[in-house]
Amino acid sequence: MRMSPLPPLNSLVAFEAAVRHMSFTRAAVELNLSQSAISRQIVHLEEFLGRQLFVRQQRRLILTRAGETYALQVRAILDDCVHATAEVMKSTGENELTVACTAGVAQFWMAPKLSRFRREYPNVKLRLIVRDGVTSLSSFEFDIGLYYLKRETLPGFETHYLIPEKVFPVCAPAYLEACRDRHGLSDDQRLQPGHLLQETLLTLEDAQSLWISWEDWFGYHQLASASTNNAVVFNHYPSLVEMAVHGQGVVLGWQHVIDSQIERGLLVRASDHWASHGGGYFLVTPEERRENFATRCFKRWLMEAAPATE
Repeated sequence: MRMSPLPPLNSLVAFEAAVRHMSFTRAAVELNLSQSAISRQIVHLEEFLGRQLFVRQQRRLILTRAGETYALQVRAILDDCVHATAEVMKSTGENELTVACTAGVAQFWMAPKLSRFRREYPNVKLRLIVRDGVTSLSSFEFDIGLYYLKRETLPGFETHYLIPEKVFPVCAPAYLEACRDRHGLSDDQRLQPGHLLQETLLTLEDAQSLWISWEDWFGYHQLASASTNNAVVFNHYPSLVEMAVHGQGVVLGWQHVIDSQIERGLLVRASDHWASHGGGYFLVTPEERRENFATRCFKRWLMEAAPATE
């Protein structure tokens, strides 16, 4: 028997992402679609339902009452679908492991170290999921994650403090040399926070509120935010780091996460000044998941590979 009325599933996915971000543009980035495609999907869904789901205002979206009710139901349905799919896809083998982390951690901290883990545990089948927000993950999708948290408590997850937070500006060696010339500094001097207000700042767009932004960093040093005229904005942190490596500006770097680029001489600290929200990077494991052999090995390996707690 045909299921009816069944809404277009692509429209449901677009609607859920738009509600979560309250932005068609950010939903489009997440789903790798154009903003106009997301807008068409929402209109299609509204026409199917015969109800308006959003009030579109200039630079702002507001859910209608029907939209609020429908959003809760759609999210629950999609969560159930994710759960069911993950259970079918995931093997319960003792040597299979799914790890989740941000793009920056994956590229700059995890990848340089994974070869050692694979040498020590050659029988572990490893799968890596890159998501820039732990809250966007379902607990059924991964066995263990490495994520920044302001506090150690995260509902539904067990956490273990791993890497302390220390955020400082980094840039290419040649860019720092040019900065010294512009500001009349000697070859052994680094920049003061005030100098950075005049430099090109490589900025992460729509950064999670948990992470330190340039505005936060300058605020910790009692300075007003820099002019956005000198900012280059990206929504992908590794791309910003790559731009810094090529001398395009200054980017915020997390100690220990960015160390691999500094050790290779691709980046240097632009300033001795740093900031912290007081949080750090934590091992995150879903409370309801049974730890298999591979998870226990990886957790122990991560604790040994992590820097000493400061």
